[in-house]
Amino acid sequence: MNEIKCPHCNKVFSVDESAFESIVKQVRDAEFEREIKRNEAVLNEAKNQAVELAKTQTRASAENEISQKNARILELETRMKASEREAENKAKQAELSYQKMLAEAQAQKDAEIAMLKEKLASQEAKLNSEKERALAEAKTKAIEAQRSTERQYEELKNNLTAQKVQAEQELASMKLQKASELQAKDAVIAHMKEEIERVKDMKVSLSTKMIGESLERYCENEFNKIRMAAFPNAYFEKDNDVVDGTKGDFVFRESSADGTPIVSIMFEMKNELDAEASVSKAKHKNEDFFKKLDSDRRKKGCEYAVLVSMLEPESELYNSGIVDVSYRYEKMYVIRPQFFIPLISILRNTSLASLQYKSELMLERQRNIDVTNFEASLEDFKTKFGNNYRLATERFAKAIEEIDKTIEHLNKVKEALLGSERNLRLANDKAENLTIKKLTKGNPTMTAAFEEARKLKE
Repeated sequence: MNEIKCPHCNKVFSVDESAFESIVKQVRDAEFEREIKRNEAVLNEAKNQAVELAKTQTRASAENEISQKNARILELETRMKASEREAENKAKQAELSYQKMLAEAQAQKDAEIAMLKEKLASQEAKLNSEKERALAEAKTKAIEAQRSTERQYEELKNNLTAQKVQAEQELASMKLQKASELQAKDAVIAHMKEEIERVKDMKVSLSTKMIGESLERYCENEFNKIRMAAFPNAYFEKDNDVVDGTKGDFVFRESSADGTPIVSIMFEMKNELDAEASVSKAKHKNEDFFKKLDSDRRKKGCEYAVLVSMLEPESELYNSGIVDVSYRYEKMYVIRPQFFIPLISILRNTSLASLQYKSELMLERQRNIDVTNFEASLEDFKTKFGNNYRLATERFAKAIEEIDKTIEHLNKVKEALLGSERNLRLANDKAENLTIKKLTKGNPTMTAAFEEARKLKE
């Protein structure tokens, strides 16, 4: 049993368990309801306060955001106007710079073209002047050379005529002299026949002059005895220059005081004792040595070839005196040793008689060479002048080509500047057509911000 006391009358009631629970439940439910209502009122009041606070904060935030957006819009408009002014200034400056560059490029191009034209005209005038002067000089020289050649030809012709008359006179005088010389030679021949008898005995005993001496040594001694008296300007030495495996025995050369060659002789010395000393015991003949002697003469550039021989001592041909074998080899003679000095004198005197003609012939050849050299020089000058003219023409063409390239380059610069002008004009048009609507197109955030800003302004 449970007891319940009345709060008003303080009377105590006894109730069973189920009644007590029913009363407790009623009391509890009523209290719960009151608590719920009380809490609901508190919650509603807190809710209202929170809503009001949220409204206040939202309104303050919106106002702040609107003020920031207005400031941003003003800033964007200011920057846009500044950009427009800057773009306009840049476009004007670019236009001025383009005009200035175009004017400078045009002026430079005109100056370069004028300078190149002036230089081209100057060089053409100079080249034409030099060409005319060179041709005039060449013509004058050619005329003078022709006149000089004609004068020299006339002089030479007159000289040759006079020399021909003189030669005929000298020939007549020489015939008389030869007749007297023949008489002297007959006497010499008679004397030589006596010497020939002694030469035939060379195997047993040599002559008094040749005792203990070889044939080469004998000839060299004979020449040295009269060298200074008869041949002061002569050269007579052993031939030590081997050409193609062969050489002669002695070389004789004589020149005049001015260096003009008089006579040159290649000598070959052969005696029978040398022939017997060879490996082959067969006797040699003079003609066995003709071919080698002629070859040595030609190799050393000698005019005559002489074989001084003791071979074939029984031959009447070679014992008779100086033997001319030019029918076999040109300008070749065979002699015995006693004719060594006389043959040199004869050949030398013969060459001296023709020395004047040789000198005049060399002089005429030299004149012909001078004329030929002048003509060759003239042709060489023409060739070189033509080459220089061709090179100058090529350089003029190259200069004109470079001018064309410069003009083409300047035209390209002009086109580039014109293209830059078009791009600046398009940029200016785009800047002028720039609006807030176009800037915020496709950007919902900025569009909403500007719309809200406009509404707040309204």
